[in-house]
Amino acid sequence: MPPLRETLALLALPEQLRRYLRRLLPAERQAARALRPMLAQLAGVPMPAQWLYETTARWDTELAGVQSVIESENTTLTLVAEPGPAAADALRTARTGLSLFGHRVDMVVANRCVPQDSADPWAASVAAQQEACRREWVDTWMPAGSVCLLPHLGRDPRGPDDLTRLQKEADRCSFAHEFTADPAAHELDGLIVALRGDREGRRPDPGRIENVYEESVRRDASVASLADTDNHWHGRNGKSRKEPPPGPASDDGTLIWHLDLPGAVKEQLTLVRRGDELLITVGPFRRILSLPSALRRCTVAGAGLKDGTLSVRFTPDPALWPRAR
Repeated sequence: MPPLRETLALLALPEQLRRYLRRLLPAERQAARALRPMLAQLAGVPMPAQWLYETTARWDTELAGVQSVIESENTTLTLVAEPGPAAADALRTARTGLSLFGHRVDMVVANRCVPQDSADPWAASVAAQQEACRREWVDTWMPAGSVCLLPHLGRDPRGPDDLTRLQKEADRCSFAHEFTADPAAHELDGLIVALRGDREGRRPDPGRIENVYEESVRRDASVASLADTDNHWHGRNGKSRKEPPPGPASDDGTLIWHLDLPGAVKEQLTLVRRGDELLITVGPFRRILSLPSALRRCTVAGAGLKDGTLSVRFTPDPALWPRAR
């Protein structure tokens, strides 16, 4: 796989393409075949041909199949990085991005680990630096996967014998430590992403929300910038599901939507409400989420980030909510 930032964009491609197809040719606007000539005369422009809708439906079905594999709770990522300051920074950054897209990491592989008992002063200093980085990874990523240590071969792996040796070392990593899923978007030679589908486990709560994009997007957009917000709202997330509940309602009827974004910084976090969608930008990562049905009839009242949890506060729009009799 390519570097992590490009990998996340690749894994998000089926979701984005389905959104583009639905906005280009909404299925709800497909008119009966007998009415097409009359509607074309009334509109003054040709109506989209039937084969376009059929092709769009076929592509959407194929993309949905790919998306279901990517978003499956049995699909996980394995990260490979050489312990060091650059890789540590990369994993901190990518931790937020993976959580935003709802991907789960089952293993972090610390590659090219130098022996700690070396008599060479330079090798000993490198080993100490790698050990400090590995300890940070263990503390940061607990408890959803494992940290695996692969030894430095003294050279680049060459041929099947070297690869077999490394594979055997990786297979012995079942003892490793547990950690929580999330890596980094840094272009490192040693940062490798492998897509796995053979392990069971839950995806993180925050982002595993199915994007059912609505065709009509309102022209006005309300923006909530966390850099200008000092208030914080917090609470526990529900279980991972297609459309998680927005959260508890306060006495004044306010609804709160919680999204887990570990490692996110308030100054690098921006929210944009556009119709029934919420655009979330965290550092170099960006995702468009469809709001749960209850929140589509609300307006954004504010947002806050606390303890790695983004909480967005919504207030019901009186014009869209049914009035009590």
